[in-house]
Amino acid sequence: MLEISERGREYQERLNAFMDDFVYPAEPIYSEQMAAAASPHTQPQILEDLKAEAKKQGLWNLFHPHPEWGPGLTNLEYAPLAEITGRSMEIAPEAINCNAPDTGNMEVFTVFGTDEHKEKYLRPLLEGKIASAFAMTEPAVASSDATNVEMSMERTDDGFVLNGRKWFASNAMHPNCRVLIVMGKTDPSAEVHRQQSMLVVPIDAPGVTVVRNLPVYGYADREGHAEIVFENVLVPFKDILKGEGEGFAISQARLGPGRIHHCMRAIGAAERALELMVGRAESRVTFGEKLSSRSNIQDWIAESRIEIDQARLLTLHAADMMDKYGNKVAKNEIAEIKVVAPTMALKVIDRAVQVHGGGGVTEDFPLARMWAHMRTLRLADGPDEVHKRSIARNEIKKYRG
Repeated sequence: MLEISERGREYQERLNAFMDDFVYPAEPIYSEQMAAAASPHTQPQILEDLKAEAKKQGLWNLFHPHPEWGPGLTNLEYAPLAEITGRSMEIAPEAINCNAPDTGNMEVFTVFGTDEHKEKYLRPLLEGKIASAFAMTEPAVASSDATNVEMSMERTDDGFVLNGRKWFASNAMHPNCRVLIVMGKTDPSAEVHRQQSMLVVPIDAPGVTVVRNLPVYGYADREGHAEIVFENVLVPFKDILKGEGEGFAISQARLGPGRIHHCMRAIGAAERALELMVGRAESRVTFGEKLSSRSNIQDWIAESRIEIDQARLLTLHAADMMDKYGNKVAKNEIAEIKVVAPTMALKVIDRAVQVHGGGGVTEDFPLARMWAHMRTLRLADGPDEVHKRSIARNEIKKYRG
């Protein structure tokens, strides 16, 4: 039975109160400060204020499984909390230091980082003082297959020399971004899953050039999605994570929890879209009747409720499997929810847009930006097709015995 612990329920109450008292009232202030900023990649003061308040209330690093860095919640306990932050996706996750890709990078530094990495990067990340990016995807290859990654990491007497081009390095445009975790090939002649390694690279290292931000559906997200060129970047041997040939294994360890966190937040976004849909349907009148009296609108509302609840149960099931049996055993459930949650959220948000009419595609409401984010999520951390392939292969394996 999927039952949230008393500790988990207490955190839900505290986080909901934080959202009601601080986050939702901060949304218009955030919009004003971002509109007044010279660059879309800025850190508005209201977000720093929210971070300070979250720390004060003990609502900080809730994602982190290790008690020394956070409350040590289980995946099942954390899932409803991530969902709550998904209701205000632009600011709530970072306000409590639970935003991607920093969460995944912090977990990588925790498990695979050296003492120096932990002191130089992990600690300030855990304190919310710096940001980080994960550079794996490349424009020249189908990076949904991580073994395709071509970046050269050539071993020399002084360290590894990096040459290559990355893009969609989310968070790299963040004004506080200080470090990149970069995946490339240290040994192209090795067994296919042992060719890749991960290195820790300061974003201001000589030879690292942030070329541009990549807008998503026309939106220049605050954290950015950067294209980065690496030209003869020298990285000391000490800045390799785990060891040569371990990059693919680290990527799988990192992306599992990250995928389910995205799905949890997607459910929160869908819940808010449903609330907006119902509110709009109740307040708008066409041809003498409320929109909410129309049978097709009622169908949309009912279908949205059903689909959200289905996705939530699957997410909680996956989280419970991760807790009980580990990420590797739960990989099928993680893949399933990674396909289901963003697709479900897109459906719900699209219905809400339709009920809002022309206003739904403007920035007067959060729906258009939410839709763009969810559509991108069907590609982030592996496209739907890769996860479906994995699920299908597991099912076929059962049949073949």
